[in-house]
Amino acid sequence: MLALGRAGALAHLRVDETKLPAVADYVAGVIRVNYPDLRVPLHARWRHFVFDGRDLWAEIAAQANWRDAKARARAEFDLAIVSVLLDAGAGADWRYADAATGLTIGRSEGLALASLRMFAAGLFSADASDPLRADATRLMALTAGDLSRGFQADASNPLAGLDGRAALLQRLGRVAGENATTFATQDKARPGGLFDHLCESASAAALPAPDILRALLTHLGGIWQNRLTIDGVALGDTWRHSAIKHGDATDGLVPLHKLSQWLSYSLIEPLQRTGIGVTDVDGLTGLAEYRNGGLFIDAGVLTLRNSAQADARLPVDCELVVEWRALTVALLDALLPLVRARLGVSAADFPLGSLLEGGTWAAGRKLAREKRAGGGPPLTVVSDGTVF
Repeated sequence: MLALGRAGALAHLRVDETKLPAVADYVAGVIRVNYPDLRVPLHARWRHFVFDGRDLWAEIAAQANWRDAKARARAEFDLAIVSVLLDAGAGADWRYADAATGLTIGRSEGLALASLRMFAAGLFSADASDPLRADATRLMALTAGDLSRGFQADASNPLAGLDGRAALLQRLGRVAGENATTFATQDKARPGGLFDHLCESASAAALPAPDILRALLTHLGGIWQNRLTIDGVALGDTWRHSAIKHGDATDGLVPLHKLSQWLSYSLIEPLQRTGIGVTDVDGLTGLAEYRNGGLFIDAGVLTLRNSAQADARLPVDCELVVEWRALTVALLDALLPLVRARLGVSAADFPLGSLLEGGTWAAGRKLAREKRAGGGPPLTVVSDGTVF
């Protein structure tokens, strides 16, 4: 897609890479403000559980009576998987009011906080004596009403895609329940059973990060509904674009897997806490979502051929959105060495996941607020609550 953009051969977007150095300056500046010591963690769900210096999950975990480190890791897999799958865009108006901290917050951080509180309260557990878990049986029974209450959503506090989120968690429960050899080797069927599966596949206590993504796509592929398939296999966050030619069964297909990629980053730390080293973190890609993608549009690296589309409501499968998301992934790779050079950091100390966390996601939000009241994205994508 980037090669086509460089050649001026895309129908909807122009690419101007001469603007990338200025973007690198802007992103590096944001990183220096957010992380003055330049020690930037990965862009994982765990960052969204930290508010005003308080790590709320760490506080909850410290008070739990874990049987061993693996028990905590399974719970953290449960939490990360459920929370990430619930994270698809909240809309501009929704807010979550947290009684314990006094915070009222929206967007991704609000979704994270709400999902953490639901998890801690045992909403996803089938065992009242063990709330810090997500069980397949309970997930299958979850309703949009359950989530509506947990998210404090109503007509005055609307949350986009509630039905889609509930259906997604129901399918998560069903897939886990139907695949005992992956999800129930050490416990009842639960998403956290994937931890044990990955432990078994780790070689010499090391696991390449792409293996995490591969496991998610292989074993959780069945949660994606009404998506493209090949030979009956659901392809998840994969879309068609007429300009992409492969000459085989994947002709026209563009795989993005935003939520699965982000979830892969989010599962690294629980693995590391049990002594498993995760290698090749840059084997994962950047995230094809509207903060990273908005950065490139707002900074002029990407421009619309038809400016009227900036005001349109765009379906997620339309070719403009597919172009935008694919170019976002490719341009993040192009931006990474420029930002490393400006910060004076090495590839080993500053993987792509750190660029996402310290820079592009935050810079995309910052630039959006400078460009538009409310800080919304430059394009409006109609989501069912299961993409981004």
